[in-house]
Amino acid sequence: MISRVDSNKQRKKRHVRVRGKISGTTARPRLCVYRSLSNIYAQLIDDEKGVTICSASSTEKAFEQYGGNRAAAKLVGETVARRALEKGCRAVVFDRSGYIYTGRVKELADGARAAGLEF
Repeated sequence: MISRVDSNKQRKKRHVRVRGKISGTTARPRLCVYRSLSNIYAQLIDDEKGVTICSASSTEKAFEQYGGNRAAAKLVGETVARRALEKGCRAVVFDRSGYIYTGRVKELADGARAAGLEF
């Protein structure tokens, strides 16, 4: 019998490994990304205090289009960057949560950079 590799289990292993090396501080919070099949979410997290500074997702009421494509990811990146700049956070640490840096994850990062975040 051929056994198939569980890609989400492998992603979680990568995420745990990376989270052992990076963490968000007050000066540089962590920009954490989560993507599902139909939506994408981003949070700015201060791990020292254990608080979420701001967040954005494609499930918000103001967001009117389909949330599972690259255009939506770029808008979510721009939104979270705008909210972070309002809170005074300019530099962040990017946490891709074990996802491969391509497609929607890359578009979210590009949108956040274009809106003024530095990472």
